[in-house]
Amino acid sequence: MKRVISGTKAVVFTQHARRRAHQRGAREDDVIQAIRTGEREPAQRGLFLYRLNLEFDRQWDGRHYRIQQVAPVVAEE
Repeated sequence: MKRVISGTKAVVFTQHARRRAHQRGAREDDVIQAIRTGEREPAQRGLFLYRLNLEFDRQWDGRHYRIQQVAPVVAEE
């Protein structure tokens, strides 16, 4: 599935990426926001990691968290 946001590059989620985001309690919109506005860092094999802290202030996996860090690893094409 491709999602284009305001004329920028499309963000394509693989099934693996969707599954991992769901397992970690991250929404697709949060992942896209991290890619668009997060701090970019080099990752392994020529990939990039985009790190963004978001206000969360709710329960996840039995614990309360004020902040959620979203850090997708991206292959840019």
